[in-house]
Amino acid sequence: MKKVLLASAAILAMAGVASAADMRMPVKAPPPVIAPVFSWTGCYIGGYVGGAWADGDVTAWDLNGYTAVGGWGYKADSSFIGGGTVGCNWQPVGSPFVLGLEGEIGYLSLEGSAYDPILANNGAVAPGVLSSAKIGDWYGMITGRLGYSWDRAMIYVKGGAAFVNVETAIYDGWGLQTMAASASETKATWTVGGGIEWAFDLNWSIKAEYMYIGTNGTQTVTGINPGNGLAYSWDHDLNGIHTAKIGLNYRFGGGAPVMARY
Repeated sequence: MKKVLLASAAILAMAGVASAADMRMPVKAPPPVIAPVFSWTGCYIGGYVGGAWADGDVTAWDLNGYTAVGGWGYKADSSFIGGGTVGCNWQPVGSPFVLGLEGEIGYLSLEGSAYDPILANNGAVAPGVLSSAKIGDWYGMITGRLGYSWDRAMIYVKGGAAFVNVETAIYDGWGLQTMAASASETKATWTVGGGIEWAFDLNWSIKAEYMYIGTNGTQTVTGINPGNGLAYSWDHDLNGIHTAKIGLNYRFGGGAPVMARY
């Protein structure tokens, strides 16, 4: 019996020592929770469609008294627009702000024309002097972009340089006095606007955007009257262009979101 009691006491003592040793061992903390955080950082390409319309009438001004009318105005038609974009964004880690640089090139065509109102409205044999203007068929932009994001949603403003082709012309078809003159140039001007963008996937996003394009005012057309050999000029005052579009962008490298630890 003594041997049994001694053996039991030894076993209990060993169990107590082992339990105390286990209590002294450090307890490992659970691993940190790692959650994906969306980032707008990366470069992208995209396409868009929309519409454009002139800010106001085109006005033709007779600078040399060729007719009795000093100037007259007319509307330019609205236009479909479409094209492509390429750009890059950078979003500092932990910041809601997004900085970007974007290039855009596309199609638009705003056109209008009208005869001078004096002869055209008085039943003259010849309808008078015809003025016409066209903005397009192409335009481009290079803009900076500043956005504020809520995870996958972002609002932004844009501004920078714009390039647009402008053509104006004068035509007078009165017998031997027929005169035709035109001018065409690519205007370097400015643009400003903004929009909203939503990333529905790590790589894909959609946007809605408004941009205003200035047209730098006036273009002059000068022609020679074959009847008297004199030069006559007309200024064409051009107003700005409103554009509205929806677009789809594909962002490279969107498959690796930033990981935030908690």
